[in-house]
Amino acid sequence: MNIPNRLTLIRLVFVPIIVFFAIFPFAQFNIVFGYLMIDFVSVPIINIIILVLFVVASFTDFLDGYLARKHNLVTTFGKFVDPLADKLLVNTMFILFAYQGVVPVLAVLIMLWRDTAIEGVRMIAARSGVTIAAAFLGKVKTVAQMITIVLYLVSNLPFELVQLPIHELMLWFTVTISVVSGISYFLQAKDLILESM
Repeated sequence: MNIPNRLTLIRLVFVPIIVFFAIFPFAQFNIVFGYLMIDFVSVPIINIIILVLFVVASFTDFLDGYLARKHNLVTTFGKFVDPLADKLLVNTMFILFAYQGVVPVLAVLIMLWRDTAIEGVRMIAARSGVTIAAAFLGKVKTVAQMITIVLYLVSNLPFELVQLPIHELMLWFTVTISVVSGISYFLQAKDLILESM
């Protein structure tokens, strides 16, 4: 197995580790992480741990793609597992936020519906021997999702200091971009979808 594919698998391993830190009942075992106070804003230390894990996992996404392209190590396995690992990482974070009551469930559902529908479109296209590449809006969506996740993990700092709800604005911007980019994927594959009906 080449290095880019190993990095992708490492990213997959990070997902359950993040879930463990997010939902494990540490308090029941008298393990208290406490908070980091910045002025009047408190950031749970557990969020900082999750942030570090998320950033490292996200960096492997950049690194595996860079190495695969630079050294011509693109494989069928990588093409399949890399986007899957990305979606598992990002969607897991949003599901955890919804579970914790931090973000509205509807926002997370819309993004999950979009991803599920797009995977269906890609499967239809693959059966016809057509590869639908990630569009520009899809890449914007991914970047917006990652920024949103970081903002929620750091309690909307530094914007919270001036009471600007940028994290909430970014969340709904992300949802909007998810829908718009999803529609663009459907339009790309419209003929293939109609043929398969």
